[in-house]
Amino acid sequence: MNPPEFPRPSRGEIWEVDWSPGRGSEQTGKRPALVIQNDHGNHSSLYPNTMVAAITSHGREIPFHVFVRKARLNGLMSDSYVKCEQLITISKERLIGKAWGKLTEDEMGQVAEALRRSLALT
Repeated sequence: MNPPEFPRPSRGEIWEVDWSPGRGSEQTGKRPALVIQNDHGNHSSLYPNTMVAAITSHGREIPFHVFVRKARLNGLMSDSYVKCEQLITISKERLIGKAWGKLTEDEMGQVAEALRRSLALT
C-alpha cells in the first residue's frame, strides 16, 4: 500500500494553514505560515508533518518577530511579521492549496537568527 499523498512544502515557503481548532492564545482559522522545517522531512512521503511559524500583520518590533514587506515573491497581501516564538508541528494536510510564495535568503537569515533567540540556541 502506498502512503497517502501530501503537499510537498519547502523551507522558506509561505502557505495558508488551517490552524483550527486553536486553544487559548493559539492561532485559529485560516492564516499564513512560514515553513521552517528542513526539506529532507518536508519532501519525504514517509513523514506527514512539517514545522511552521505563524505570520501576522499585527506583530511587534521584538527580537522574535521578523518584519517582512509584502512582495510578489512572497505572496503576502500586507506587510507582516513572522512570529518565531509561535512554532508548531502540523500535519501537511493542514496546508491549503499551494505555496503563496517564499522569503528571500536575507529574510530567511533573519528568521534563522530569531529562531535561535527564541529557542535559546545562541
